[in-house]
Amino acid sequence: MLQYQTVPVTPFAQNCSIVWCSSTLKAAVIDPGGELDKLLKVVEQKGLQLEQIWLTHAHIDHAGGTAALAEQLKLPIIGPHTGDQFWIDRLAEQSRMFNFPESKPFTPTRWLNDGDTVQIGECTLQVRHCPGHTPGHVVFYSEDAKRAFVGDVLFAGSIGRTDFPGGDHDTLIDSIRQRLWPMGNDTVFIPGHGPESNFGEERRRNPYVRDLQF
Repeated sequence: MLQYQTVPVTPFAQNCSIVWCSSTLKAAVIDPGGELDKLLKVVEQKGLQLEQIWLTHAHIDHAGGTAALAEQLKLPIIGPHTGDQFWIDRLAEQSRMFNFPESKPFTPTRWLNDGDTVQIGECTLQVRHCPGHTPGHVVFYSEDAKRAFVGDVLFAGSIGRTDFPGGDHDTLIDSIRQRLWPMGNDTVFIPGHGPESNFGEERRRNPYVRDLQF
């Protein structure tokens, strides 16, 4: 069974999620934006074997600690989609712009595409390419656990920003409606910032994407 713990990191309170297989205790970290000591403390406390880094997209608060963590523990970097290459290339610039600790670009071990899967222990998650916030944004979905790790695509009561380079409002709305809603109203999503919600609640109440005939 998939289990997870969300750990807010960076001055932007980005929801980094540590996910693991309860049978094997093998784990992955989703979006290690920074404060690696805090993340590794959770891994140690849970008795987990951290094996992979998964990225939803390459904005600094989500990817800022990736290169350092990969180098420190010799971990493969999985994702995001190639559309975020230019954001990876600009990580050092992003860190200076937002007064983050220096961050280095990296080369993902594996780029992700829509329809791919990732696996940790006995748990398999589906990958959906959900551009709009960034061109290469992906989402990780566990059908068994009814959980989706959506990065900055969707928030409780809001949606991701689209005013950064490569962002597009209409594309983001389409990603949410075409890629997220089919996962089911009862699917709980873990956003990149703020509290969890479920897709049914957002279809009912989120002013940006609600279905008027829901």
